[in-house]
Amino acid sequence: MAAGTQTSTEYIRHHLSNLTYGRHPDGSWGMAHSAEEAKEMGFMAVHVDSMFWSIFLAAIFLFFFTRVAKNVTAGVPGKMQNFAEWIVEFVDVSVRDSFTGQNKLVAPLALTVFAWVFLMNIMDLVPVDLIPWVLDKLGVAHFQKVVPSTDPNVTFAMALSVFALVLFYSVKNKGIGGFAGELTLHPFEAKNIVLKIILIPINFFLEFVSLISKPISLALRLFGNMYAGEMIFILIALMLTAGPVMAVFGGGLQLIWAIFHILIVTLQAFIFMTLTVVYLEMAHQDH
Repeated sequence: MAAGTQTSTEYIRHHLSNLTYGRHPDGSWGMAHSAEEAKEMGFMAVHVDSMFWSIFLAAIFLFFFTRVAKNVTAGVPGKMQNFAEWIVEFVDVSVRDSFTGQNKLVAPLALTVFAWVFLMNIMDLVPVDLIPWVLDKLGVAHFQKVVPSTDPNVTFAMALSVFALVLFYSVKNKGIGGFAGELTLHPFEAKNIVLKIILIPINFFLEFVSLISKPISLALRLFGNMYAGEMIFILIALMLTAGPVMAVFGGGLQLIWAIFHILIVTLQAFIFMTLTVVYLEMAHQDH
């Protein structure tokens, strides 16, 4: 907690540190007890909190929609069915507006992406000290980040999964030659064969940068926005320990930022879903 035993810097570092499991320099395996230990574990370290909360929220999404699907009725629908149908219709309209190809995977993928990212983002509205405090009292963990989308490992994993689908459908729909042609024969074209050969490396460089920027921008956009939002919540939480006046002022700021953050949470989920659909649409277009 910020009061008493921790300085402001230690408090911020504490709340931005993941619960990390990996191999210590001495060869033993276990949890990291500081940010320095987590860094020493290297690339193969696992962020246990990001894994747990992302899987837990995915299970909630699957449980909710599975339960609605099993109890769906053609008569007067219940509140859960109404809510599920509203989300499905919203995603379906978005997909129809952005995707013109024929692929039965795109709409379910868009629904999964939107709901999953939204659930991960909405965890940002949980008070920053609540879950870590409860787990600390239970002796479970010292570090605990409950917003998976503030972890670049999670956002890049999702973005690279989308990128893999983009590459797969690009090759499937256009063939290896067609896909290679898109990367080497555009945007600069020439009828002269010598000039065309000269332009191939230039075209490839431009198109490769454009291609590889898709997953990078997709991951960093979500991570950057959610990380910044979490940082603001943490900074405002520091005000609660600075006296009664600042505590009241900080409480008001927390409420205002939380209300505004609902828009950011939803918008980021929508943008991630829309860009996923747009990238898959581009993979299905054969120029």
